[in-house]
Amino acid sequence: MEDSFERLTTPRPDGMQSPRSYVIRTGHMTDNQIDALQKLYTRFGVPWEPGRVVDALSLFGAAPDRPFIVEIGFGMGDATAKIAETLSGAGFFGIEVHAPGVGQMLLEIERRGLQNLKICRHDAMEVVESMLAPDSVDGFHVFFPDPWPKKKHHKRRIMRQDFVLLMASRLKPGAYLYFVTDWKEYAEATLEVLRAETLLANSYETWADREPWRPITKFEKRAADEGRPIWELVFRRI
Repeated sequence: MEDSFERLTTPRPDGMQSPRSYVIRTGHMTDNQIDALQKLYTRFGVPWEPGRVVDALSLFGAAPDRPFIVEIGFGMGDATAKIAETLSGAGFFGIEVHAPGVGQMLLEIERRGLQNLKICRHDAMEVVESMLAPDSVDGFHVFFPDPWPKKKHHKRRIMRQDFVLLMASRLKPGAYLYFVTDWKEYAEATLEVLRAETLLANSYETWADREPWRPITKFEKRAADEGRPIWELVFRRI
């Protein structure tokens, strides 16, 4: 584990930062989303504080054995809110950079009365590295991340070897990383990345079955309309 952490924290020899997996888009925000960011983030949001360690106990209190699930990039938040509602015994921590999605998620948390979901508006890589302790996470969800389909943009994909190592180091032994995409090439590339990480092992021979608690997202509906299958992977920490 010490070797893995060293690989994560040693600066690149060329002095450059790793490429980000997103581009900040202004996007249109509704008045309700703007209002939610201003009024609800203090209740349901977790400020970016490097060095502050968060887990299920610190975010939700009591129930020290409550599973702690981290979602990377929850988009507009509907699927994440539904999962948190279904798996009410777990504590969820969602990370997203885009303001409209964060605002909408805040509205969903309030509308559904969710007591087991908190979110952070910041770069997921920095949050996972600086605010999650090693061996503290029961599951990572990475559902339909941007596939960056052009080959020259593949370096921006979230499921790169460095970030997979980082997530693996934060998982408890036996905990899982659950990845879903409707982009076949990205699925195959991610399979190879996950197989190359020595801290992880595939829970299936190759592709995973869809978990019954994972709702059908708008991306899946669109993929079905266009005749594209869904590719799922579940790897567990050794």
